[in-house]
Amino acid sequence: MSRTASEIATQPDCWRRAAEAGAVFDGLPRPGERVAVTGCGTSWFMAIAYAALREAAGQGETDAYPSSEFPAGRPYDRVVAITRSGTTTEVLELLGELRGKVTTVALTADPKTPVMDAADAVAVLDWADEESVVQTRFATTALAFLRAGLEASGPLPAGVKTVAAAAVDAELAVTEPLDEAVVSAEQWTFLGRGWTYGLAQEAGLKMREAAGAWTESYPAMEYRHGPISITGPHRVAWVFGPLPEGLAGDVAQVGGTLVAHATADPMADLIRAQRLAVELAESKGYDPDHPRNLSRSVILSS
Repeated sequence: MSRTASEIATQPDCWRRAAEAGAVFDGLPRPGERVAVTGCGTSWFMAIAYAALREAAGQGETDAYPSSEFPAGRPYDRVVAITRSGTTTEVLELLGELRGKVTTVALTADPKTPVMDAADAVAVLDWADEESVVQTRFATTALAFLRAGLEASGPLPAGVKTVAAAAVDAELAVTEPLDEAVVSAEQWTFLGRGWTYGLAQEAGLKMREAAGAWTESYPAMEYRHGPISITGPHRVAWVFGPLPEGLAGDVAQVGGTLVAHATADPMADLIRAQRLAVELAESKGYDPDHPRNLSRSVILSS
């Protein structure tokens, strides 16, 4: 078994620990604050998911940006930065620009990195660190940590499960066999609404990173405005969260394969996409622990 596959399987336990830690961490956004969340790559997609979920919970206006495109002059009460390595150049540069102007908090897996001095507060999730280059469990654990903070501050949006309940769904997601029609497909389109759109983007990225697969990601209601033209026999449309009315029939009409685990927590469903990425990579003879052209952290020279 690859290291990536082993790390994917540990996510239920990581989320339970994040639920406990996030509920009591003092540096997370307070209800009513105007907040921005940032990161690069996978961390940016987790930022998108958290931002949409926080706004849906009524806890305050929340934006998400890739760190390289952050509008530094825009006023916020707090900025949340996600960086597994703690060394990502764009994140560190942004935190440096914001120092003294806005309260910052960072989530990282490595307490021996520059981010520890770059942010006003740091949550170290080192139990979720990974040896793999491709992020899986740190990303979802960071999101679980942030979700736990929302749970501790007020009611969740209708239909959104607690992190503890998501961990129960994750137990099935790490063991349930993948559908052969999905594994053998030639193309995958990931869809989501609200906070699950960030998860759809992450699923697409994971498949590209690990397996070099042809994937696309869209807001679910945008799918019928063009992207459905990609779907056909031996191609998959995968919906995170509730299935929009009529979408199943539309996918069937063009001969595609629909994947929808509507009753499962969408973050648990992301685990299935992570496992698919690993299985596809191995079927192509790729090493999922060492994906081509990627490194654990992007550190740019000055």
